[in-house]
Amino acid sequence: MAEQDEIILDDDSISLEDAEDSAVSDVGVNGIIPFVMEKYQRAEDYRQQDEERWLRSYRNYRGLYGSDVQFTEAEKSRVFIKVTKTKTLAAYGQIVDVLFAGNKFPISVEPTVLPEGVAGDVNFDPKMPEELKGETALSSPYGFKGDGMDLPKGATEKTLAERLGPLQEKLSEIDGLEEGVGKTPTSVTFSPAMMAAKAMEKQIMDQLQESGASKQLRNTAFEMALFGTGVMKGPFALDKEYPNWDEEGNYSPIFKTIPSTSHVSVWNFFPDPDATNMDEAQFVIERHKMSRSQLRSLKRRPYFRGNVIDEVIEAGESYDKKYWEDDLSDYAPDYGVYRFEVLEYWGMCDVDMLEENGVEIPDDLKEFDELQANIWISNGKLIRMVLNPFKPATIPYMAAPYELNPYSFFGVGLAENMDDTQTLMNGFMRMSVDNAVLSGNLLIEVDETNLVPGQDLSVYPGKVFRRQGGAPGQAIFGTKFPNVSNENLQLFDKARQLADESTGFPSFAHGQTGVTGVGRTASGISMLMNAAAGSIKTVIKNVDDYLLKPLGEGMFRFNMQFNFDKSIRGDLEVVARGTESLMANEVRSQRLMSFLQVASSPVLAPFARFNYIIREIAKSMELDPDKVTNNMDEAAVQAELLKGMQGMMPEQPQQPQEGQPPVGANPLDPTGAGGGNIGVGQAPIPNEQGFSGNDGQAGATANQAASEQPQATEQLQ
Repeated sequence: MAEQDEIILDDDSISLEDAEDSAVSDVGVNGIIPFVMEKYQRAEDYRQQDEERWLRSYRNYRGLYGSDVQFTEAEKSRVFIKVTKTKTLAAYGQIVDVLFAGNKFPISVEPTVLPEGVAGDVNFDPKMPEELKGETALSSPYGFKGDGMDLPKGATEKTLAERLGPLQEKLSEIDGLEEGVGKTPTSVTFSPAMMAAKAMEKQIMDQLQESGASKQLRNTAFEMALFGTGVMKGPFALDKEYPNWDEEGNYSPIFKTIPSTSHVSVWNFFPDPDATNMDEAQFVIERHKMSRSQLRSLKRRPYFRGNVIDEVIEAGESYDKKYWEDDLSDYAPDYGVYRFEVLEYWGMCDVDMLEENGVEIPDDLKEFDELQANIWISNGKLIRMVLNPFKPATIPYMAAPYELNPYSFFGVGLAENMDDTQTLMNGFMRMSVDNAVLSGNLLIEVDETNLVPGQDLSVYPGKVFRRQGGAPGQAIFGTKFPNVSNENLQLFDKARQLADESTGFPSFAHGQTGVTGVGRTASGISMLMNAAAGSIKTVIKNVDDYLLKPLGEGMFRFNMQFNFDKSIRGDLEVVARGTESLMANEVRSQRLMSFLQVASSPVLAPFARFNYIIREIAKSMELDPDKVTNNMDEAAVQAELLKGMQGMMPEQPQQPQEGQPPVGANPLDPTGAGGGNIGVGQAPIPNEQGFSGNDGQAGATANQAASEQPQATEQLQ
């Protein structure tokens, strides 16, 4: 554990040391706690309006009326039509389907356009004749002879092994290895830069799987659709326990430090109020609700002050519920919560303040006015303070908006976009229900002067009323109100259509029946679905730009800083692949196959990267390219086998094309058996018998003429 922790946290990370008595040791750091609390209070006050928007969205999703909704005495129905829930879940489901269309986390690593420190393409030819090697071999690692890229006189050439970077050890045993694309039919070309990229991508995918990043991303996508903003945290070092049993059956777990990710609820996320995105944020505060065991587990993590944590636990639970927590909970008891409130601060701190509060700053960092620090506070005590261990120092949080609001940090969600239409639908439906109930029953009018006093005036089947003796006229009257619920339902349908327009998410996209017009055909509904996908395209693009790419870059920097495997290093870049999944795999596969057919021509083949094309075709077919495509060694073996099989196979006779006679047959013999007579004579002309273009009348005329011809001949004879 200690050795792993030393690898995870850089040696230059400076933290506040633990002490036996925090009451004495924290005298010098008391300035840090007010600093963090002031930031926290300011961020909380600034987002109050956002909290109210989120509460309305949550109530509309759950079908709950808030205290701000006042019903009149005449309104009896309390029905709530949960259209917001239907559309939110539909949007959430579509986001998840798009992001995980390829059954993998939508992040990839690719070489840069001009990779540095590692060769772009290299090749070898196991079957190249010795007499040709001098003609095709590269004269230098920078090109081929006569390409105008020869090194100037007196320059020192770098060897190919040097340009291969960390892969030179693995490739040192390959004879005839040359830089560039292969120029013979049997040559095998591969990209060391691409190999490094795929090794890094595989490493990141494995780390994301170990940390359960897919589940965290789904939780983030749900809050993004509902509240307008989804937040993730990572990467951060986490000691993960792996179950293990020794040979005697004793449980002996293995602890491994991995880069982990987590979903952060928007309710517990307090960003810099002056920022509109994470790139502008000077600080971020995350609010934790921890139990005693969770708080104790922090002592096993690096740079947490264990003695101070013990004092925090002894002081007792300190969690204070916010006003919105009762609204979010179906059960809100009056008593307190047996949890601890822990604030985690990531952001800039003045170097002078850090030094004044007992943090020793290295000499190479004293030239900076501010440094990023990670500070944890609970029960008014400082339980952790350490300089940001990541280089470059970045705040490990990502916030993706559903709909971008360029003037606010928090975005706009689907539920907020249809807030007004949800209110209208509820109102029209309540009126329709109240009217249906009223019109479905008689309104009883009673003339009590005609009835015996003291009677029960309730009405039920078989009820008997006693009249006054000799009282004239009718004593009980029934009045029926008109039914206008259809008008209210029409207004409800209109409000629902407005909800489709305000959200950009039509009802047919989430299974509503009764689509008319062009939507009644298969091609029509396909066209409508493609149009509906335009609204979700912007959402996925926001996920790519604000969440996936920063997360992938964070994982990349983590491995570059703490992972010492040379095979994953190179001039690489992280690419978010969420938007690519919007294109149907069938369409993408067809386009790739068409391109492959075009690129296979001898003229265009030298310009195509067939290894990349084949991998992308496999992805479009939802196949793992690492499992269905060959690596360098396997490609060399397959090339050898194919060449050997081609030499062993006997020559096959040329097969005739459709409509052509067999090879060697008389082209004028329709049977293909050879010989036969060649017919002579004049070809039929229009309106004559045997001409295929004759219509019915012309054909009849021709037949009649043909039948009369023998008679005329006989008469002439």
